[in-house]
Amino acid sequence: MVREFKFKGYSPEQLQSLSIENLLPLLNSRQRRSLDKRVSSYMNDEKRKLREKLKLARDGKLKGQLRTHARDMIILPDMVGLTIYVHNGKDFVQVNMKPEMIGHYLGEYAITNKRVQHGTPGVGASRSSLYVPLK
Repeated sequence: MVREFKFKGYSPEQLQSLSIENLLPLLNSRQRRSLDKRVSSYMNDEKRKLREKLKLARDGKLKGQLRTHARDMIILPDMVGLTIYVHNGKDFVQVNMKPEMIGHYLGEYAITNKRVQHGTPGVGASRSSLYVPLK
């Protein structure tokens, strides 16, 4: 039996019908403070353009991929179901928005570092490797 996702007692459909002012009390304090200041510092040009592109993508009028560098954008209910490519410092990582991601940041899903996999040590890595014939 599959359990239906609820965000603090609200279904995803109910969340999409809420305005940002009604959504604020449901979010954590860090996200609430950021969105509360959206008129001045939070909603800068890059995030405002992303919101406009989100509306176009939701209507199906956007051509191509939805790419962004705004890693500090908070995932809101109207983004659920879309695919956004978030920059991780090197390339764009595909992030599929799910209802469980509401209230998190885009950057949390585009990891900026990768696991280090060490190879074999090179010549000169240790004292004994200086005397190994090269071939």
